[in-house]
Amino acid sequence: MLAAMPDSAPSPLSAGGPARRGSGDACPGTLRLHRADDGALARVRVPGGVLSADRADALLAAAGRFGDGELHLTSRGNVQLRGLDAACGGGLAELLTTAGLLPSAAHERARNIVASPLAGLDGSPALGHLLAELDGLVCGSAAAASLSGRFLFALDDGRGDVDALGADVTLIAAGDRCLLRIGAADEVFRVPGGEGPRAALLAAEAFLRAARAAGAWRVKDLPDDVRAELVRTVRAAAGPAVHRPRPRTATPPAPGAHGSPNAISVDVPLGRLTPAQWRLLTETARRYGNELRLTPWRGIVVPGPFAHDEAVEALRTLDAAGLITAPDSPWTGVGACIGRPGCAKSLSDVRAEAGAAVGPVGRLPVYWSGCERRCGHPHGEWIDVVATPDGHRISHVRGERRAPRTTVRDGDPARLAAAVAEARAL
Repeated sequence: MLAAMPDSAPSPLSAGGPARRGSGDACPGTLRLHRADDGALARVRVPGGVLSADRADALLAAAGRFGDGELHLTSRGNVQLRGLDAACGGGLAELLTTAGLLPSAAHERARNIVASPLAGLDGSPALGHLLAELDGLVCGSAAAASLSGRFLFALDDGRGDVDALGADVTLIAAGDRCLLRIGAADEVFRVPGGEGPRAALLAAEAFLRAARAAGAWRVKDLPDDVRAELVRTVRAAAGPAVHRPRPRTATPPAPGAHGSPNAISVDVPLGRLTPAQWRLLTETARRYGNELRLTPWRGIVVPGPFAHDEAVEALRTLDAAGLITAPDSPWTGVGACIGRPGCAKSLSDVRAEAGAAVGPVGRLPVYWSGCERRCGHPHGEWIDVVATPDGHRISHVRGERRAPRTTVRDGDPARLAAAVAEARAL
């Protein structure tokens, strides 16, 4: 049995460590809207990215009734509604509560859980029971309501896709056990499978105690000595650790059919879905498995099962609607923040620039950011294009290392596209 984690006193903030939090958590939710240049923004947490067709309909209704009608996927498999009236909060919350998308007002920003999108669909273990239990435990914990909107749980089916995302607490399916990882540590703790979600919650609560003095939002923000003390606290409850380095590259599901086929997968150009595209995806889900799975790579998996001809026809229809249905699409691996005119901090309309620069599929993904904050950037290895006052800086990012390559200063779209294509081909 997993012992309760002791409430050990956190170590003081070490010299040279991360700065303390100077203000409250500003991450948007559905009850706390964020003001943007194109109106208010709501971020709806979708644990594991799992949506029934009916709940997908409710999100579309919310986008149409209160916002600009479009739905935007995030890098955590959540949904953002944009162009909202700042006074719509009460009506939006009522609609989402009725649909079952807001089970706890106190925890709505703490329900950050990503999960392997193909779990149970291509021979890998299913994660639905772990996901439901973890979400229920988080919503039932008074302490967990204090988790920031940035804190992230991950449920990995063993393939390493979401384990590579650097979540704060990761559970990895391993036969009749779960492996528990804290932050990016290369050690994991073995816990009985049935106790995995509880172990994840206890680790998050232990982080909150450690973060009081350190003023940290996430595990990676803790000073080294405080983070080491957190790991010792988890070890005291879970037992000895085993060495299992975290994957450094996250591999999303390839667009197309999967598992015989038990599912189809599509990517969404720049994560932006029109009402017609969302409606088509929901209708496809309702016809087969009645479920959508939003991925942390701004894609959507539609579980089946499908007959071969059904999968081919569904993918053909989704392709005609403008979605990415094959790995050779020019849009494969292309991402961008909202940019201008939606964000006042952005120095450029990076979405339009990304579209103008789309060309042959590159070896590396590329992400366009309108400012140095790089909101929503990917993990692992990618080409980083950042708008600056002087033009666009292009860098090669690999883990924590950044190698600047060039700066395109004159704003010429053809030169910028050529420089990005050259960098992606490395």
